[in-house]
Amino acid sequence: MRDLTDVRWMNAKAVLFLVLGLMSSGLILFEEPRAWIAMLLALAAWSFCRAYYFAFYVIGKYVDPSFRFSGLGSALRHVLATGNKPRSRSQK
Repeated sequence: MRDLTDVRWMNAKAVLFLVLGLMSSGLILFEEPRAWIAMLLALAAWSFCRAYYFAFYVIGKYVDPSFRFSGLGSALRHVLATGNKPRSRSQK
């Protein structure tokens, strides 16, 4: 699969993810309209975003800075295929 390089498609993809997240959250809140549920949804979304960012930071900084990953799946395949272990700070 080729890398996505067209800015218009990247923007469309971002908008679609935003719409999907808003619709999913809206449907959950429609089913259970409570503030507690809304706070848990917001916390879950924030936590997953931070975990995803952290994963790519660690992969790009410590696993293999020269390899460009297209997603968590490609990162996992790369690590499994190369047997690449995270480097310690002393190996830089």
